[in-house]
Amino acid sequence: MPEQHHRHRDVTGGWLRPAVFGAMDGLVSNFALIAGVAGGRASPDVILLAGLAGLAAGAFSMAAGEYISVASQSELAEAEIEVERRALARYPVAEREELAGVFEARGVDPETAAEVARQLSEDPEEALEVHTREELGVTPGDLPSPTLAAGSSFLSFAVGALLPVLPYLLGASALWPAAVIAAAGLFGAGALVARITTRPWWYGGLRQLLFGAAAAVITYGVGALIGTSGV
Repeated sequence: MPEQHHRHRDVTGGWLRPAVFGAMDGLVSNFALIAGVAGGRASPDVILLAGLAGLAAGAFSMAAGEYISVASQSELAEAEIEVERRALARYPVAEREELAGVFEARGVDPETAAEVARQLSEDPEEALEVHTREELGVTPGDLPSPTLAAGSSFLSFAVGALLPVLPYLLGASALWPAAVIAAAGLFGAGALVARITTRPWWYGGLRQLLFGAAAAVITYGVGALIGTSGV
């Protein structure tokens, strides 16, 4: 029987985490904002303005926060990689012994571990890659991109936040069309994420729908209280 090979999906985050988080956050937060303003008995024009302002502010905020977060993480990793690079140059024997110890801890016999460490250490860049991967859990040259993370967050948040605004852009004067579109978007996004992570699609869809509905109901209630009290 021929040897069977298998592939794994990317589990490191990459574009998926900021994109999914951005879309969910945009849809939930902007629909909740619209619901709150609608609960205060604002006019459709005011609700539309609030929704567009929430879209713009949220998308830029998400992008800036994601960029700074990923850039800071990458800068920290690069600084630690440079520390490891200097250690390999100054203390090659100690670093080689440290690498051999890593292999021994994984069950390799001492002689083989020492030989593998010696061969890897002959190439400085290969040695650096192995050391940083084992000690820091990162690979030089393969760090997350702040620009990619920020762009994914911006676009996905904007798309999610636009859905509940669409009915008002098309002339709606009541909240229920936005609620229907938001509910469908929440369920669909949750179901899609569940498919990616192998959870049942209906579980992911219902979970996201319940969270989004709870946020909208609460903010609608706050808006109704403030609107009727005249605050």
